[in-house]
Amino acid sequence: MNKKLFSLSALALSSVLATGCSTIFDKQSADIETVPMNNYPTRDRVEYVFNCIAKHGGNLLDYVPRYNCGCKIDKIAEQLTFEEYEAATTFTMLRSTPGEKGAVFRDPKQSKSLRTRLKEAEAYAEESCFVK
Repeated sequence: MNKKLFSLSALALSSVLATGCSTIFDKQSADIETVPMNNYPTRDRVEYVFNCIAKHGGNLLDYVPRYNCGCKIDKIAEQLTFEEYEAATTFTMLRSTPGEKGAVFRDPKQSKSLRTRLKEAEAYAEESCFVK
């Protein structure tokens, strides 16, 4: 009997809290302006941070490189949408493909423009986040 009463009480309490929290959230969200954010998928952010730590000789257990590299991808996200970032990194990685097959990644104006923007975003991020 006590278990059944406790379960029903817990269920009632959780539904009241959920309703109250959603009502509070709705009131707050109506007051807050939404800021568009270039949201990168978590998998890509984590991959970038791991590569950044490895590139700068850090250890995954060290806090400073993790924080700085996480900051760096956030700053890049301020400068480029995910689609632009993804295209720029693809062009950058594949531009060294030799011959005619590599020309598709090296020669187009879009490729050069996006690679330049990525370099500028990375320079801004390194300066802002103190990545050495």
